[in-house]
Amino acid sequence: MRQFIYYSRTAPTSGSKIKEDLQKSGRLDIAIHTIIAAFFLSHKFREDVKLHLIFDGQPDPPKHLELKPQTEGKTGIDKIYLSKKNISPVIKRMLYKYKQGIKNEVHPGFWIEKKSFSSLIKELAQNYSLYLLDKKGKDIREIEIQENPVFILGDHVGLPSKELKRLKSLTTPVSIGPNTYFASQTVAIVQNELDRQNL
Repeated sequence: MRQFIYYSRTAPTSGSKIKEDLQKSGRLDIAIHTIIAAFFLSHKFREDVKLHLIFDGQPDPPKHLELKPQTEGKTGIDKIYLSKKNISPVIKRMLYKYKQGIKNEVHPGFWIEKKSFSSLIKELAQNYSLYLLDKKGKDIREIEIQENPVFILGDHVGLPSKELKRLKSLTTPVSIGPNTYFASQTVAIVQNELDRQNL
């Protein structure tokens, strides 16, 4: 399984902050496009991906949303129907269903809890190889990607400099090329590389 961590310092941490205009809702539109790139293929849904969203915006940061959508079973009981059109309502419901002190499974495969970016990184680093998407990193086509990799990327603002310093000892910086891409494009490119390597 492959995992992605998307960090947003502006994405809302309460369902009440999500408005119809997602660009004005802490750039939630970027997170939604990233979700689409993580799970959706043409006429197919990826089952080998887990996506972690760290929202650090107002009013109650941080929030960790973990997505590993279930695809088997009866809709409404064992799984929910996830489409490109209903991602925003799903995220909004997850934020509304946050419960202090626990990791709450709002829908099958959709969890929310209060956990910081640093805490998540430290936790995953104990069992997985972490790769930081960095324009100055080694070309992703020139390094050996370990099985069950975790890739880390930020929003349009990028990762906080203090976090980048902490990540140096825990991650391998990798680059997907000379240009800077949208977060969703970055995920799609990494997915393609992993598909080609059968990882």
